[in-house]
Amino acid sequence: MTGRTYAIGVDFGSESGRAVLVDIANGQEIATAVHSYANGVIDEALPGTDIRLEPDWALQDPNDYLEVFKQTIPAVMQQSGVDPADVIGLGIDFTACTMLPTTTDGTPLCFLPEWRNHPHAWVKLWKHHAAQDEANKLNQSARDLGYTFLDRYGGKISSEWFFPKAWQILDEAPEVYAAADRLIEAADWVVWQLTGVETRNECTAGYKAIWSKSEGFPPNEFFKALDPRLEHIVDEKMSRTLAPLGSKAGELTPQAAEWTGLRPGIAVAVANVDAHVTLPVTGTIEPGTMVLIMGTSTCDVMVGEELQELPDVPGMCGVVDGGIVPGMLGYEAGQSGVGDIFAWFVEHGVPPEYHQAAQQRNLSLHTMLEEEAAKLKPGESGLLALDWWNGNRSTLVDVDLSGLLIGMTLATKAPEIYRALIEATAYGTREIIETLNQSGVPVRRLVAAGGLPERNQLLMQIYADVTQHEISIVRSPQAPAVGSAMHGAVAAGVEAGGYGDIATAAQHMGGLRSETFRPIPEHVKVYDRLFAEYKTLYDYFGRGQNDVMKRLRALRRETLSAAGKAEEARLANAASPDAIEQQALD
Repeated sequence: MTGRTYAIGVDFGSESGRAVLVDIANGQEIATAVHSYANGVIDEALPGTDIRLEPDWALQDPNDYLEVFKQTIPAVMQQSGVDPADVIGLGIDFTACTMLPTTTDGTPLCFLPEWRNHPHAWVKLWKHHAAQDEANKLNQSARDLGYTFLDRYGGKISSEWFFPKAWQILDEAPEVYAAADRLIEAADWVVWQLTGVETRNECTAGYKAIWSKSEGFPPNEFFKALDPRLEHIVDEKMSRTLAPLGSKAGELTPQAAEWTGLRPGIAVAVANVDAHVTLPVTGTIEPGTMVLIMGTSTCDVMVGEELQELPDVPGMCGVVDGGIVPGMLGYEAGQSGVGDIFAWFVEHGVPPEYHQAAQQRNLSLHTMLEEEAAKLKPGESGLLALDWWNGNRSTLVDVDLSGLLIGMTLATKAPEIYRALIEATAYGTREIIETLNQSGVPVRRLVAAGGLPERNQLLMQIYADVTQHEISIVRSPQAPAVGSAMHGAVAAGVEAGGYGDIATAAQHMGGLRSETFRPIPEHVKVYDRLFAEYKTLYDYFGRGQNDVMKRLRALRRETLSAAGKAEEARLANAASPDAIEQQALD
């Protein structure tokens, strides 16, 4: 050993996974590697088949996760030249709720030939929204039966969460549900593959599976009321034993050491969530600091003071004791689409002349649009949008809502729309902040992390102007992975060269950039007026005054379902013996 110690953090995103090798003494990032998933987000057809997926499905291949370990960790070790003997800990973070069914030994059902062609046997990614019916029934049943756990989640459980997804498997594929010995978060599954031990974390259980430190999971009677077949789901397919964040899940197995090039036996931290693991990367852990982890979606996390009674915060994804930092209340909110919205517009809504201009200047189309949009003053476009292209996570918790853009004329140009979409996501963040403030959970400071703050300065200035907060940026461009490395250092412990707790790790390994984004007073005045108009639309379309978005979505599902059934009937008829014989005669 050289005397210096290192930890590795692995961040699993929606499209790729990345590993970062970090110096435990000061948080310096020594090497980084990224591996794109071979199958990416599976939302049209199962890989290698003609099996089409219905609307609102989003699956993944768990083998892509294993390839992240096999590709990225050897790469950072080779780049750095660090002796594997000096790596003392490994941590991971994951999107959530991303869950999958497995056998008793952790083999994903979709790895088995008999289940490979069944969609419900695959990983359900966080943005799999096809379990909305189950979520609606769960929420209604909880209210009717007088359960109070909904109060911890802003009044609603999302279709993105664990039990609606599990119930959808049972509803639509009971044979898959029966074959699944375990239903597990992908975060916990990848740690299982590293350690050989099934270990479940308090974070995903608290925010995504209705668990609390004081009450545990809802009682079996609640699940029985939902569906008698669900009565024992926790004991039969999950676990009531959960590990706190920062603790040691186990040690790296010889097989995982062979995958990664690391030493067998090093500490592997309990799994974490990509957003929640980022908060310590700010360098401090203090109540009132909201961290915006901004990428394809945005997740907002913060810790608050210990209170006698948990506050009722409408539309929160959850408030969990120890859900972000042990011993502190952790709050989560977020927006289901942010970077995804900008990407959608760039891919589908930008005229050819902008593509050509970007190519001539050797710029990405995003950069080109950002430059042009930055020339506009707030309010100049006459446009206003709602940021619901992927539904609304907070504060309405409704995936059946959809995007809206108003104010367009025949003179409207692409950069104006691009800016309006950015502004819409900023309004959504302000709505979350104001809801927290009004509920007795004050937001005093904003810190941003993730891919968007790294790439888009216009976006950050608009967020500062709209929210009326100065915004700091996390020092690391790979904040979730660094946060995971911090937890790996804590799991290793002081004797091995790590840290005793995450607060100490944060002081040594985290930090912010010196530059910040400050609100521009003349912009603030205009955005106050625009936000008032946004709120009018927000309430009108989001709170039941006009459910046209839901009616349109229902009609779309109905039409697509009818078309799918007609196609299935056509294929079945074409494959019938009589049809085959007639084709031969023809």
